[in-house]
Amino acid sequence: DVQLQASGGGLVQSGGSLRLSCAISGFRNADLDDYAIGWFRQAPGKEREAVSCISRGIDTLQSPEYMKGRFTVSADNAKNMVYLQMGSLKPEDTAVYYCAAAPPFGCDYGLQSDMEYWGKGTLVTVSS
Repeated sequence: DVQLQASGGGLVQSGGSLRLSCAISGFRNADLDDYAIGWFRQAPGKEREAVSCISRGIDTLQSPEYMKGRFTVSADNAKNMVYLQMGSLKPEDTAVYYCAAAPPFGCDYGLQSDMEYWGKGTLVTVSS
């Protein structure tokens, strides 16, 4: 099975930046282009929500307005890594961030039910 591991979380001040990494492994006769990788987050007391999605090098998710221009997703196929660069962080960005995998272009709608594999999350805490 495909395995994912998110890392890079931590404590950052409001206005700061952080880069999260998602390491993907366990491919069988496949590579990163055979999957869409999505980032989701779950803040305390809130539902999990989609943050970003990348498939074959294309950022495919229509992110919420409050994320646009602050979060950028990218992939390094040679390393089987997907990154989420986050900037201008706000306290409301505090959440556990997860990466997950779906078939190509399978997370365009940001639906958790479309994701087939999930990694353990990494906690991002933004202080005011």
